[in-house]
Formats: sequence, structure tokens, C-alpha cells
Amino acid sequence: MATSLFSKHPKGLPYLFLTEMWERFGFYLMIGIFMLYMINTDTGGLGFPKKESADIYGTFIALVYLTPFMGGLLADRLLGYRVSITIGGVLLGLGYMALAIPGMTAFWGALFLIIVGNGFFKPNISTLLGNLYNDPQYKVNKDAGYNIFYMGINIGAFICNFIAAYLRNHYGWGYAFAAAGIGMFVGVAIFWLGNKNYAHADVKKEDKQAGGSVGKLLGSILLPAMIAGALGWFIPGNIFGTDSTDAFLFATIPVIIFFLNMLIKAPAKEKQPIAALLSIYLIVILFWAIFKQNGTALTIWAESYTDREIPTAMVPVTEGMGMVQVLTNAQDTFPAYDKNFRTEKDAAGKVVTTVTTHPYFINAPEKLPAEGNSVKLISTEIFQSINPFFVIVLTPVVVLFFAMLRQRKREPTTAAKVGWGLLITSLSSLVMVAAVYSTHNGLVKGSGWWLIGTYGVVTIGELCLSPMGLSLVNKLAPARIAGLMMGGWFLATSIGNKLSGVLASLWDVYDHKANFFWVNTGLTLIAALAVFVILRWLNRVLREHGA
Repeated sequence: MATSLFSKHPKGLPYLFLTEMWERFGFYLMIGIFMLYMINTDTGGLGFPKKESADIYGTFIALVYLTPFMGGLLADRLLGYRVSITIGGVLLGLGYMALAIPGMTAFWGALFLIIVGNGFFKPNISTLLGNLYNDPQYKVNKDAGYNIFYMGINIGAFICNFIAAYLRNHYGWGYAFAAAGIGMFVGVAIFWLGNKNYAHADVKKEDKQAGGSVGKLLGSILLPAMIAGALGWFIPGNIFGTDSTDAFLFATIPVIIFFLNMLIKAPAKEKQPIAALLSIYLIVILFWAIFKQNGTALTIWAESYTDREIPTAMVPVTEGMGMVQVLTNAQDTFPAYDKNFRTEKDAAGKVVTTVTTHPYFINAPEKLPAEGNSVKLISTEIFQSINPFFVIVLTPVVVLFFAMLRQRKREPTTAAKVGWGLLITSLSSLVMVAAVYSTHNGLVKGSGWWLIGTYGVVTIGELCLSPMGLSLVNKLAPARIAGLMMGGWFLATSIGNKLSGVLASLWDVYDHKANFFWVNTGLTLIAALAVFVILRWLNRVLREHGA
């Protein structure tokens, strides 16, 4: 299978595939337990409230995908792609390692390193891959190449959660975060082993039309963004819910203005492709707002609303795979929760604590073992391996399906695939609507099959959209600003990620959780409709530019 997957692709693809696999291993290991680490109160976590944790999570993943805008610019104009990828990988590895150090100073410092590191790494490895397919003999397989590359992402994302569960359950949170750092350093080593296969595709461009030196460009974008962000943070009250959300959205305004100004000043032959990309960026924000709730809303659903008890016969197997979380019926102190798992507070706003059994049993008192006995559960983060598992399994199927359609001259355009991806994503939220009703709005535990189902559906949507979006950027972006435009894709991802945190922070606002998922359904349907409305224009732009 591996030989057939790579046989019609550049020799550099397997190395980039493995590099991205290990980078995503580290990132998704960290992100898979990040929310759990922040809300954990009994095994060394930070003990943050869910709303504050969701806000931090959303801001973090937003900033992680905002910095690629700057990383792409620096790679295009100054550093080149290989050096930028290496800098990013080293910073990411150090950031994950720093999370293993106790204390809030190390915590915030680690997040800073990860945010900057991803900015250098993420846009440039995607752009370097696309450059390999500029060779005429490989160009026709560019969409498939991005699909295969995307499968590498998800192999790392699949295996990492088993490692995270085993290490954090047996040794502690720090060991899990350290494993993420080791994985990243392995990825950097593999990247340089394959250096000769993509050195020719690493070309810095001179951008006369964009104007000015790198320093001038950074000063005209970064400084205004910092000032706008500070204004958003310190403005009295909250416009969008929290100071961090206000600061982030304000900071994106100068960056958005930069892209619009670039469109206005672009040469005539570049205006249409840049306009098409900016339109896609705007639309896919809503996809990421829903998709990235795997680390917030869906993790909360897995943690509190899903029956995670392991059948006795399966315990030896799951223990061997590091999937087991053990809960003992002991008289421990936990925050007081209502029936919707909302923390109770006193008149002063302080969280009320009480001597009780673990909150997992709030809606499953029948599963509470006798005092002193234990129950074994599937670790929550294991559910986050479902999506990458489906990506690994379905990617060859999707690649072959579109190859078959191509042979029959019926393959949808790259832009049409994005629209179908959004439509299918909306259906995944409907699965969760059904899950809420089946559990009587969370009064009883739900089957894990609901999460398996929703991840299965959203994966099909993801495979139609995410790798196709990367391919679309590489097809339409003018060569002189290829890294910058890839950074624009990640800017859209960033804004969507932040919106996902905003939506997740409203979880406790909805007494009936079905309404939360109905909102998700509506947002993705709107985005899908927007793509199909402008699809004829997008297809024309693709044809006119040989894409």
C-alpha cells in the first residue's frame, strides 16, 4: 500500500509525510490533554473553571494558527522554507518540554514557544510540498499528494493519544508533554535526512510589488496588530465575551487590512486568484469553528456525558494499550457540580467544593462502585484518536475515489470539494443533536458510538476540505507570495479556532445541549451555501490559471 501511495509522487513526499507525522504527534498529544490538564483538580492539573479553560484553549489554538502568516512572509522573503521549518520544529519541541515544568511561568512560556514555533513550521512545510508538484510530471497528482500528506498528519494524531493516556495516567502530565517534545525532535531529524529531495524547491522570492523590506513589512503589520490587540485587551468591558477574545480579534484587523491592500495593489493578472483565495479564507472560518471543538465541547461530552466504563473482558487489552483511567470510590474533595456539570459558586463567586464521589457519577449513580473499590474507564483523550483513525483508513479510499472520477472526467473541482466538505461537516453536528436527545439532555450516560459516529462523518467532510484547501492555495497563490498566502489560509484557521473557543465557552449557557449543536449545524450550512453560490466563479478562476 505504501509503495502504491507514493509511486506517482515526488521523492520528497515520504520525508515530508513523516516529518509532518511526528510534528502532529507532538501537537495533538499536547492539545489532546490540554483542556483536561487545565480543568483537572485531582491529579496535578491546573484546576481552572471550564469557561476559563475554553477561553485559554480557543485563544491558544487561534494564536498557533495566526503566527503562520508571519512565518510564511519570513520564509518567502528572508529565511527560505527549510530553515523556517527547522526553527519552527526546534521551538515547538522546546515548548512541549517546557509544559512538563511545574509553575505558571513555565506554562505561559511554553505556550509562547509553541505559538511562535508553529508559525515558522506549519505554512512552510505545506508550501514546500506544493512546490514539489510544480514539476509537470507530478502536477496532475497535487490533490492526491496533499491527501497523502494529510494522512501523515493523522497517523501522528492517532497514536499520540494512546501515549498521552498511558503516560499521564501512570506517571503524570509532565511525562506526556515531554513525549510530545521528543516526537517533534524526531520529526526535525527526519526532515533533514530528506534534505536533498526538496532543496531545489526551496526558493526565496523577491516581491517588488508588495514593497519594502521584511523589516518594513513586519513593522507595518506586526506593530499595528500589537497596538490593536492591546486596545482590545484594555478597552473597558468586553465586546466579544472576554478580554482575550477582544484582543485577538482586534489584533487580526491590521492583518486583514494588509491582505485586502495586497489585493488592491496586486497586478491585474493576480487579482482574480488572490480574490478567490480571500473568499475561501472567509468561508472556511466557520468550518474550523466547528471542527476544532474536538478539543473542547466534544472532549467535555466524552469526559462527562459518555459511558466510558470498560467491559471486564476488555480490561487487559485496554490496560496494555495505555487506555485506562481508574476511578476509586473514596471520599475526596471536588468542586460542587449541578446536574449539567456546571460548577457551583457562592455569593462571592468562589467555586464551592464538597466531599463527594468523582463527578463522573453525577449522571451515572448506578455505576458507582462500593466504597474503596474502583471502576476502570477509557481515558477521555482516546476519543480524540477516532478522527485521525478514520483519516488514515479513509484517505486511500478518497484518493482512489477521486482518481476513478478523474478517469471518467467527472472529478469535482478543488473548490467544489471544499463546498461538499462543509455540507458533510454540518451533518456531523446533527449526529450530536441525536446524541443529546438519546441521553435525555445528559441525564444519563450516552454510548461512545455517538462520538464515533460524529467523528466518522466529520472526517469525510474534513478530507474534502482541509487538504483540498492547502492544494487550492498552492494552485492559485502567485509564486512570489506563496508562503504568505499559505499563511493567509492559516490566518483563516486561526480566526475559526478562536471562534471555536468562543462557541465552546457558551456550553454552560445552553440548558438543552441540543441547541448548542443546532447552532453548529446552521453555521456550517451557511458556509456550504456560500461556496456553492460562488462556485462557478471559483471554477473559472481555477481554469484561467491552469489549476
